[in-house]
Amino acid sequence: QVQVVESGGGLGQPGGSLRLFCIASGSPFIDDIAWYRQASGKQRELVASITRGASPNYADSVKGRFLISRDNTKNSVGLTMNNLKLEDTTVYFCNVRYRRWYGADEDDAWGQGTQVTVSS
Repeated sequence: QVQVVESGGGLGQPGGSLRLFCIASGSPFIDDIAWYRQASGKQRELVASITRGASPNYADSVKGRFLISRDNTKNSVGLTMNNLKLEDTTVYFCNVRYRRWYGADEDDAWGQGTQVTVSS
């Protein structure tokens, strides 16, 4: 079973920056890693994802502001959030897609979430 640990986040100001980190452990076969966010009463939405080959994908709402990066040697992903907006306030979750062994079907694991609050 893959363990997903998130860190970072906290309080940021409009126009400021925050960083989130996600580390996965428990499998050598880690595929895509993504950040999602979920506001109260709303569906969880994709923020950004990155493939094992470091190809990124961003939601339109964060394009040009957020940057996702990956270190395969540590199975870790960072999300740098620049030019923060009030609407970025919510809980952010890391999702890790992995395989239990080579050739196995893909499975996924979630972190417990980290709060990001943007306020002046």
